[in-house]
Amino acid sequence: HKHQGGIITNYVYCFNNCLNKQTNQTKTVQGSMSNGYYSVTNNGSLDEESITAPLLHLRRSTSNTTSQIAIVGSNPCPIESLDYEIIENDVFKQDWRSRSAFQIFQFLSLKWILSFVIGIAVGLIGFFNNLAIENIAGEKFVITSNMMLANRYLAAFLIFTSANLGLTLFACFITTLIAPEAAGSGIPEVKAYLNGVDAPAIFSFRTLLIVGSIAAVSSSLNVGKAGPMVHTGACIAALTCQGGSKKYGLTWRWLRFFNNDRERRDLVTCGSAAGIAAAFRAPVGGVLFTLEEMASWWRSALLWRAFFSTAIVAILLRGLTDTCLSGKCGLFGTGVDITYHLKDVPPVLLLGVVGGIVGSLYNFLLSKVLRFYNLINEKGTAYKILLACTVSILTSCLLFGLPWFASCRPCPANTSEPCPTIGRSGNYKKFQCQPGHYNDLASLFFNTNDDAIKNLFSKDTDTEFDRISVLIFFITCFFLSIFSYGIVAPVGLFIPVIVTGASYGRLVGLLIGSTSNLNHGLFAVLGAASLLGASMRTTVSLCVILLELTNNLLLLPLVMLVLLVSKTVADAFNNNVYDLIMTLKGLPYLETHAEPYMRQLTVSDAVSGPLHVFNGIELVGNIVHALKKTGHNGFPVVDEPPILYGLILRSHLISLLKKKAFSITPTLTDVNVSKQFSSSDFAKKGFGNAEKIEDIALTEEEMDMYVDLHPFTNASPYTVVETMSLAKALTLFRGIGLRHLLVVPKTSGRLPVVGILTRHDFMPQHILGLHPSLAGSKWKRLRFRFSSWNRIFSKN
Repeated sequence: HKHQGGIITNYVYCFNNCLNKQTNQTKTVQGSMSNGYYSVTNNGSLDEESITAPLLHLRRSTSNTTSQIAIVGSNPCPIESLDYEIIENDVFKQDWRSRSAFQIFQFLSLKWILSFVIGIAVGLIGFFNNLAIENIAGEKFVITSNMMLANRYLAAFLIFTSANLGLTLFACFITTLIAPEAAGSGIPEVKAYLNGVDAPAIFSFRTLLIVGSIAAVSSSLNVGKAGPMVHTGACIAALTCQGGSKKYGLTWRWLRFFNNDRERRDLVTCGSAAGIAAAFRAPVGGVLFTLEEMASWWRSALLWRAFFSTAIVAILLRGLTDTCLSGKCGLFGTGVDITYHLKDVPPVLLLGVVGGIVGSLYNFLLSKVLRFYNLINEKGTAYKILLACTVSILTSCLLFGLPWFASCRPCPANTSEPCPTIGRSGNYKKFQCQPGHYNDLASLFFNTNDDAIKNLFSKDTDTEFDRISVLIFFITCFFLSIFSYGIVAPVGLFIPVIVTGASYGRLVGLLIGSTSNLNHGLFAVLGAASLLGASMRTTVSLCVILLELTNNLLLLPLVMLVLLVSKTVADAFNNNVYDLIMTLKGLPYLETHAEPYMRQLTVSDAVSGPLHVFNGIELVGNIVHALKKTGHNGFPVVDEPPILYGLILRSHLISLLKKKAFSITPTLTDVNVSKQFSSSDFAKKGFGNAEKIEDIALTEEEMDMYVDLHPFTNASPYTVVETMSLAKALTLFRGIGLRHLLVVPKTSGRLPVVGILTRHDFMPQHILGLHPSLAGSKWKRLRFRFSSWNRIFSKN
């Protein structure tokens, strides 16, 4: 797997075991370069010949076998890591010292300007997405309802099914053929990116332009638009900070300050928060969700910029929505307020406990279904489309067919809205009923998810839904949301989980409503909170999102309680849904906690070989050979006597070779590097535009020349001693957002670097592969298992 896709992420390499053994004799290790061998003397220092030869290809028998291939969207892709660390080399220091006061002001101002631009762009896209979904789905329901009103039921069913199938096919085709990376929610990919995982093309221009989410949500599939909106916000932020797309000629040089992973990460964080704000009109909830669930690294300045972006989104959405009140936006509707009286806690506790169990079961079944879908998607595009068509037809049959089993109910007296409803919105769908009656199950099924949520959340409707109807709706939504998520289209989980949770809460309210003073609309809100907390495993952000969604601050104590209870119960069974999806996709996400067995290991127990090292003044041919023969992204630089000078990146080496800043003799550079290079020469190009060593043409004479690496080497890399516990190193690695962590020896008289820790060396698969005895260790997190379910689905 390491060589699949032609890219190998820089592994952790060490050679200390070669030096710890047989210390009474000189040990000779073969290098990979043409100048042969170098020797390590019995005191651990390099002899004279080895100092002039490259320190390359020091080998240890065990290597990192963690897969470097992950599923991005629906396709396997090679995975790299991101360079969030500031590279403090001479070029960087000179560039920073040379910046004028105006350039510093420009840099700080651009951060806020870009945050404003992100907020405007995401707000506009969020509004037009809602506008398109409401009108497309609304016209479909209006046409179908009118045909049913004329007693043309078969024709209504055919039109309803054909419209849904056509929209689903459109979403799948454009996703499969144009932007496969847009398939799914997008939140796992964005979350992995903010953790330091660079997946190809997830923020490409074609991913931004995808409109499959509108078609998928309009097709009545039990999917949501929140996840794709987060992905869209992240795409806008990523493309904005690089000045657009280089491929399409949309770039601006004055954004050169943001051509690095660190600044892009901050703006992608703002874009993610703006996406949640646009999906739920919840600016504070968007910031908190990104802080609690998405981002692995946070600081106060970023908090303010993210809040600024979400505030812009909220203001823009409010203004645009106000223009729709005059009827200029077609079928685009408005929200519903809810009030309640708080008296008894036991029903809320019951709601939270059961919701925690149901939510963990939901995550378990979803992971099994996604494994099965992956087997189908691997067979090719035709199978992907066939799977989507099957789900679409099944969904249409259920949505159109199940309401026929519900009995018609007489319209309530003194209702504030028309009953029965002829058309799309409303709590009282006529469907096949006679005048003066409505079909309560059709009121839930024969609507968009947004309208179904409004109907379930609505107050003073305790008698308008039958228990059997709500039970059927809950079971159907539960399974349809699981089977709809894995199709190749931009679809989310937030809205389906809210719908399912709201129906669960309504059902509980109908069952125990006579013993409680809580109205059924409030039960629906708490049920949605319960299932969200159990599935997503976030508390604070979901609490704020629900409060902003319902516009009722009085819900705060009950929502807090039910979220805490459901999350605690669900944590006893499995991980949150996004972590499970990332694991299935193979994205190497670093958890906030370390596995208990990592405290039994030191970093030297996890490093593996071979390790590639350069001298401070290196032969050009050695550099070219190392870059062509390996996929490593970081190389330690060692000076003589053997001391660790720092770390140099692959991209910087390629820039040096491209500039051909060579010398005939191995001497230190005596010319100010700022006259030859600027920081823009080493800036990271746009996504997918990295230069390759194969694109650089060098003559035989140039291959025999030398290059001084000192001015371009990060002289202050993060290092840890080889005796540090692996758990402590993981905390440092994740907290700072590193890509490389150098391991240095505990004692002197040895080579100055033992190995390099990268993301994949903290993966449990790699660690347990090196130390299989830990797999049965008692030092594991206690968690209940669905053992019987596992046996049932083990063949999948």
